[in-house]
Formats: sequence, C-alpha cells, structure tokens
Amino acid sequence: MSLRVISGTARGRKLKSVPGDTTRPVMDRVKEALFNILMDDVIDSNWWDLFGGTGAIGVEALSRGASFVRFTDLNRAPVETIKENVEHCGFTQRSEIRRGDAFSLLSAKADKAFEYIYIAPPQYKQMWSKALKLVDGNMNLLTEDGTVIVQIDPTEYEQVELKNLVEGEQRKYGSTLLVFYDRA
Repeated sequence: MSLRVISGTARGRKLKSVPGDTTRPVMDRVKEALFNILMDDVIDSNWWDLFGGTGAIGVEALSRGASFVRFTDLNRAPVETIKENVEHCGFTQRSEIRRGDAFSLLSAKADKAFEYIYIAPPQYKQMWSKALKLVDGNMNLLTEDGTVIVQIDPTEYEQVELKNLVEGEQRKYGSTLLVFYDRA
C-alpha cells in the first residue's frame, strides 16, 4: 500500500512506510474522513501523533495547516521513517520527533497543550485505553477545547471509565473505528 499526503501544501507527496509489520498505516479513506470531520479546525492547531508510525496523520495535519505536530514512537525504525517523511514534506520547522514510551511521555508533566492527541497504537493490546486514561489524568496536555482521537479496530472498542473526558462521536470505516473524546 503506498502512502501519500491527500491534501494541503504537501498534497501528492509519497510517504515512506516503516519496514516490517510493526506499524499499521492508516488507510487514505480513514485519513480523508478524519480531516473532513475536523475541517478548518486543523488550521493553526497543535497535534501530538502519539504512536507515530509513519507519521502520516501528523504530516497530513501539517499539510492542512496545523501549526505544530509532536511525533512520538517507541521504536527506532518508525522514528527514522517519521524524520524522513517530515523532511520530505518540508515540515521540519513545525514538528518535533521524540523516541520514547507513550505511557511514560503521557505520565510526565505537560510541557505543551494540544488541540488534538491522536492515539493509534498497535492493535489488540488495550494500549489505546491505557493511553486514554493517562490523558484523562493529565488534562494539562489538552487545550480547553482539545480532543483526543482514538483509532482502533472496532472489535477492540469498550467503554472506558473517565473522569475528565467524555466520549463524543464514533465513526466506523471498515476495520477502523475512530472515537472522539472531549473535555467533560
């Protein structure tokens, strides 16, 4: 499957995939749907692409006018892939790429507030709900109108006990489910 930027200033640019099968690239259809939902809210927003993988979501956000994206991933191969994709699209100045454990990073004192935190971890490991609970317990990571977006397989979905976030809408695209969480 070839990855590409769908819209915006880097439209049509091809993105490198991470070697091996440690990541699951987001389908164009899902990416297109996500950004159609968000529309102009992407402009001047700050994102954290938590389980960065190829960086496709964050790069798409930058291409569509986001002012900043933090990309994080635990493994070296995705981090190197993200660096190459960000450079290829000319977004180095508006991004930060960190290698680290998502759960440790979410547990640390917030150094920035994000409009969007995108959580698309490896499947079937309940990592999404653990990450969501950590954001819920560290609300300084989100701006007042911030949103957490979770991308999972629909079979992974379950209600999560939260104190500060509430589940908004869900959108299903084949074997991908997007779930939106906003401040209570």
